[in-house]
Amino acid sequence: MSKVLAGRYELFERVGEGGMSVVYKAKDKLLNRFVAIKILKPEFINDPKFIDSFRRESQNAASLTHPNIVNIYDVGREGNIHYIVMELIEGRALSDYIKEQGPMAYPKVIALSKQIAAALSEAHKNHIIHRDVKPHNVMITPNGTAKITDFGIAKAVNAATIVDNTDGIVGSVHYFSPEQARGGYVDEKSDIYSLGIVMYEMLTGQVPFDGDNPVNIALQHINGEMVPPSKVVSGVPPALEHIILKCTEKYPVNRYASADELIDALNNLEFVDSVVGNSVLMGRQTQRHDPIRTTGPIAETDYDDGEIYDDDYDDYDEVKEKKPKKQKKNKGGKKNRKKLFIIAAIAAAVLLGIIFAIIFTGREEVKVPNFRGMTLEQAQELAAEPEYNLKVKEGQSVISEDIEKGLIVSQDPSADEVVKEGSTITVNISKGLGDSSVPNLVGKTEDELSDYLKAAGFKLGNVTTEASDKAEGTVIRQSPKAGETAEKGSAIDVVVSDGSLNKAVVPYLIGKSLSDAKSALSAAGLKCGEVTSEYSSAAEGEVIWQQYSSNTQLKKGASVKIKVSAGPKPTEPTTSPTEPSSEGE
Repeated sequence: MSKVLAGRYELFERVGEGGMSVVYKAKDKLLNRFVAIKILKPEFINDPKFIDSFRRESQNAASLTHPNIVNIYDVGREGNIHYIVMELIEGRALSDYIKEQGPMAYPKVIALSKQIAAALSEAHKNHIIHRDVKPHNVMITPNGTAKITDFGIAKAVNAATIVDNTDGIVGSVHYFSPEQARGGYVDEKSDIYSLGIVMYEMLTGQVPFDGDNPVNIALQHINGEMVPPSKVVSGVPPALEHIILKCTEKYPVNRYASADELIDALNNLEFVDSVVGNSVLMGRQTQRHDPIRTTGPIAETDYDDGEIYDDDYDDYDEVKEKKPKKQKKNKGGKKNRKKLFIIAAIAAAVLLGIIFAIIFTGREEVKVPNFRGMTLEQAQELAAEPEYNLKVKEGQSVISEDIEKGLIVSQDPSADEVVKEGSTITVNISKGLGDSSVPNLVGKTEDELSDYLKAAGFKLGNVTTEASDKAEGTVIRQSPKAGETAEKGSAIDVVVSDGSLNKAVVPYLIGKSLSDAKSALSAAGLKCGEVTSEYSSAAEGEVIWQQYSSNTQLKKGASVKIKVSAGPKPTEPTTSPTEPSSEGE
């Protein structure tokens, strides 16, 4: 008998499995449609933080409706079973396509990349960051539509995943951004980086960074130089390579500002290809070919004769042998207009080239200096020197872990690039480590502050003491206050208790009656502890001993033992010797 969830979803066959879940094909009996049910694996059901994140972020993702996003219909729980009801996709993962086909034709890469970017654009507009864009999370339907899945769901720990100590999984190591590798701030540009890696893999059939362990791969994302796709496979248009390399810049500020901007770049590339052919894209003369369709079956392209064929055909020769239908006379005008349009586009390109040549004729070429680590003023002063004759303008303020606030982090064009005199270099200025919420230090001891603040991204500032009834060395105030926003790496000042108001002075109790002694201890903020007695020459009930000497400082509420006199010790009774009896004398 098949399993039914929530009295509605009837599970059939298992259709997939990941590190954190199992996916079943199921039928929604209420709406009479087939769906996919993703069920959390048992090993994760006892982690409340993981469950809360799973539910909350999945519900957020359910608000996304887009043709390139796998729809989420429902999120629920039945007993220990946590599940997500999703659109059932009849297709295969992009990772399977890459394994089977190897390097893809660049028009197909452009078409699929635009669809994935469109999905990310919709998510980003709804303030959802995917954080794990990779071919395994992109489904390709039979008609060639790309659908991205697993939005906002924390990933399972496995050999190709890195975790942090706050939000859990931050991405798959082969595809995540340098800021994810450092455990830093993640935003929309992190998804753009990951998409750039996916584009690289589609184009070359391999990932740019690989290694024997996740940490090694993560370090390559941070510091490693990416081999350009054109060095891995031939036939890569330089313009497409530029787009991929821009997506995968180490600094987020140097990437595309948004997924929409990336789509615009891909559209422009596709437009040029469709108008003037790949001779412009490839820097060589070839026959023009039609761009890949973004809907319908994914088409392969042959670059030798310009013919295209569909995946549905078993034999490529069948397509080549198909004769074109005889054109009707009324289509001649359209054909002529198309030729005129192409001629006009080529003429415009030539004109732009002439204008560019006129503008820059006579200008010397210079190598751009390295402005990294300089102030804006220093960079402008250096750029203005006769040997460079360049201009420098301020770009964006960016977070930097290694460059001091106010100094230049990166530049465009980069150092050592050759440009014309008079060119303008845009520089991005460090704003330090960024802002973060100040942790609560009140109640913590002075000894543990440094390590605690370091873990939170701050440092300990001035420490002053103040009279208080709190334990000595305990933080009683801080500046900035807990919850306020402050720059990471900045100092937090604290006031700690000297404990003086938490201390009590032991009074002199000797000679007092028991009741007076108790009153004196209470007035001093102390308690009367164990009371014992012993014989003494002092009057009965009079204190003859106290545990602590007078003027001793104790913690308020401490107990003091005392001893009282039981009076003089009684005299032992004496007995006289027995007189000898005179009886009978």
